[in-house]
Amino acid sequence: MNLNYAIFRSEPIMTINDLAQIGSHNKREKKSYNSNPDIDIEKSKDNIELVPLTDKYVKGFYNLVKDYKKEHDERMKTEREDRKKTFKQMLDKSNNVVADELLFTATNKFFENMTKEDIKEWANTCMEFVYNDLGYKKEQVLHATVHLDEKTPHIHCVVVPLVKKLDKRTNTERFTISKKQYIKDKVHLSQLQDKYHERLISKGYDLERGIKGSDRKNQKVKEFKKTTSYYENKVTTINKGLDNAMNDFEEKMKTTKNALIDKEYVKVKKDTFDSMNNVIKETKKAMEFQPKLEKLFNEVDEFTKSHNTLEYENKNLKKEVKSLTTRNQNLTKENNALKSYLKAIIETIKRFFRKLLQIGNDKTKDYTANEIKSYYNREDFSSNDVYEISKETTKEDELFDYAGVPSYLKTSKKVKKEKDDFDIEL
Repeated sequence: MNLNYAIFRSEPIMTINDLAQIGSHNKREKKSYNSNPDIDIEKSKDNIELVPLTDKYVKGFYNLVKDYKKEHDERMKTEREDRKKTFKQMLDKSNNVVADELLFTATNKFFENMTKEDIKEWANTCMEFVYNDLGYKKEQVLHATVHLDEKTPHIHCVVVPLVKKLDKRTNTERFTISKKQYIKDKVHLSQLQDKYHERLISKGYDLERGIKGSDRKNQKVKEFKKTTSYYENKVTTINKGLDNAMNDFEEKMKTTKNALIDKEYVKVKKDTFDSMNNVIKETKKAMEFQPKLEKLFNEVDEFTKSHNTLEYENKNLKKEVKSLTTRNQNLTKENNALKSYLKAIIETIKRFFRKLLQIGNDKTKDYTANEIKSYYNREDFSSNDVYEISKETTKEDELFDYAGVPSYLKTSKKVKKEKDDFDIEL
């Protein structure tokens, strides 16, 4: 038996820019919707305006909170210069929302054979819930619309929970935007979803209460999307850091190679050595980041696989999970590219370390040997890597013993310094 579910969700809007984006979507202000093939722009004219808004969302918002802005601007006149913020800066940096988007819908089958008037009657019942159960006043509703240009009709109701609260510090009432005045927490939200279902039932709608916990799944998707965005930016930053370090190192090495022509001994300048250390530092950052990246892949894979069979009423969540899966696959490709890049850099560092063991002075060789040991301890170098780097050098015995290289691989003859001195200037 196919059940029809009543669905109510609350989505916080945290910044003015987010509000503008949501407004552009809800009012169908974009020229095309290639990113959302479910929207039939030809049918957008049939969308129902429950609480119209002729202005754009941001302008409408500022008009709604004009008294709050005036209060803030007055307070800033006496604020210390280093603490002054514009109204927008204060809103965006606050932990509070700037608005809350209430979403109402049901499973698609519920709307079968409904006329536009029938849907509007259902929508009015939903708005009764907003006013009577949630407690919003009509002047707090920025915009409310029913979208009929998608496969399943649904309501977007954007509210601004603007209230006056007692400021204990000044013992005066001040404006603030506080979603918690209307939806205190997840437990309260679940209770409100019960009330929403009861209201619909009382009006004769044959609907089951929506599946409990679906909001937690939505929040998990949002968390993953936020995390993958951060990691995408982090991978870009790491790649840029590695590129810059390698380019600088290669330029310095060109200068060093030129010194071979007209000097009796190789003298690697301190800035060349520093640039090599910078390559090592950037590589370490990338290597430390790798396990976090791998953990994210595993978590996202496990989450998406476990939600491949979501109920039909969670269709929007399924889309989000699909989008998340695609982003995770793209991030995996970037991660694999980063791994290849790191592998190439490690090979470069191995060759450079070997060169230092071959041509450096005693101080440089000691420093290099300690670095090789550090790489071995972190498992960035294997025992075989240590063998390839240090064989037939004066540090062979010390490093072979440290990395457990078999004694039969040691060179039979004693390695001596060649006639010309090779120094590293530190």
